Amino acid sequence: MGKKLYITTAIPYANAKPHIGNAIDYLIADIWTRYQRHNGHEVKFQVGTDEHGNKIAAKAAEAGVEPQNYVDSMYGNFQSMMSAVGAEYTDFIRTTDPHHIGAVQYVWQKLAPHIYKDKYEGWYCQGCEAFYADKEVEATNSICPDHQTPYQRVSEENYYLRASDFTDTIREAITTGRMKIVPESKKLEFLNIIKDGVHDVSISRPRRHLSWGISVPGDPEQVMYVWLDALCNYITVLGYPDREGWQAYWPADIQVIGKDILRFHAGIWPAILLGLDLPLPKKLLVHGHVNIGGSKISKTVGNGIDPMEVIEAYGSDAFRYYFSRHIPTQDDGDFTWERFEITYNTELGNDLGNLVQRVAAMITRYQAGVIGDAPQAEHDMGPYHELMGRLEFDKAFDEVWNIVRVLNQYLDQVKPWEIAKKRDKDPDATEHLAEVLSHCAGVLLQIADMMVPFMPATAAAIRVIFNDGIVTFDNQPLFPKKYLHTPDPHAPKTDK
Repeated sequence: MGKKLYITTAIPYANAKPHIGNAIDYLIADIWTRYQRHNGHEVKFQVGTDEHGNKIAAKAAEAGVEPQNYVDSMYGNFQSMMSAVGAEYTDFIRTTDPHHIGAVQYVWQKLAPHIYKDKYEGWYCQGCEAFYADKEVEATNSICPDHQTPYQRVSEENYYLRASDFTDTIREAITTGRMKIVPESKKLEFLNIIKDGVHDVSISRPRRHLSWGISVPGDPEQVMYVWLDALCNYITVLGYPDREGWQAYWPADIQVIGKDILRFHAGIWPAILLGLDLPLPKKLLVHGHVNIGGSKISKTVGNGIDPMEVIEAYGSDAFRYYFSRHIPTQDDGDFTWERFEITYNTELGNDLGNLVQRVAAMITRYQAGVIGDAPQAEHDMGPYHELMGRLEFDKAFDEVWNIVRVLNQYLDQVKPWEIAKKRDKDPDATEHLAEVLSHCAGVLLQIADMMVPFMPATAAAIRVIFNDGIVTFDNQPLFPKKYLHTPDPHAPKTDK
């Protein structure tokens, strides 16, 4: 077995249905996990739900239930989404787990030399569960851009983590790449944010303002602020501090996050780890947002996309294909139902599905299903592996698709069906045809191998068809045409 590796995903609040950003987290982490396992490594893959805080308490009150009962009814939605996306996670954590609660109280006590009490007066957004400086509030006209609600003015006595103690170490770790932020643009953006130092951060709230959370050790009037509680999940899920084996996986190789939570993961989280005398994660992979037809997703506008709707209509691998190839791994991307369906029908249906069907059908027809010795495909895998290593999964998938296109062009140029017609008159035609078709089968097996991280079910289906020297194919298309959002070209025309 290869190295022990660890990848994490941000844990979403269990106060609403999962959204496309959650699905992207799970997809990116799963692609990396499958790639590493395919290359012989052991991977721990963490997911979970963030179940404390005012947003949860407010939703529970709306539903007329206790917060614990509310989160017990909600976390399964995220497990369903992970399963639908095909995420092969190993560890699921809930921040209401008793071990996590005890571990976070231990963390607080370990951080005591860097904790102080002070009065806070300033701006707060309940939607973000975050405090904001005057200049940040002024820049957005006093309205939170993510939640379209006014910031609240609050005055309260809280505990603070003296994150500023670690400014130099955090800046050095990011600058030297000891904690690498990918892409580079996000690294530069965060270094600019901390040019005047990492700011101390409130890590508790008075119980009268935050009732649903983990109590501060030694001060029953204070409750831990949700970000301290939530960030620690990445180590508590491994068993920190008291269960054996957690050290084999920490530090994380990759922590997958959306760009909106970069400052928490690149500033507060390293400060916590340094205060605990633990190593920093090796890489933060920051992905962008999915826009809808060029516009930001907005709850107010109601233009969101439910990943489950896509998966139920087109299948998990079709979802994975679009969101791993047509949405940049390290930048914003765009989705419309029409574009998705056109991509599904042309690229998956025609480019790949039709290619597999043609090759399988010709081997069945001309050679009674016998492939012969499929040669090892010769396409250079170097660029694919390099791009996977750089966490540019969309570009790595482009490399796979180039091979799909090249094989389609090869078939159109070589025309195996024409060679088959010559077999009666040309004694070399039979051997030539066998070489052509075995080459096609070999390339399709290479494509399947490269597609394992991206489209595992399709990769497995191609292997079943071509793997054992005999074609096993029921002639069913891998991606049946669908016209749910675009006109069906085969539909009968009606007079207007």
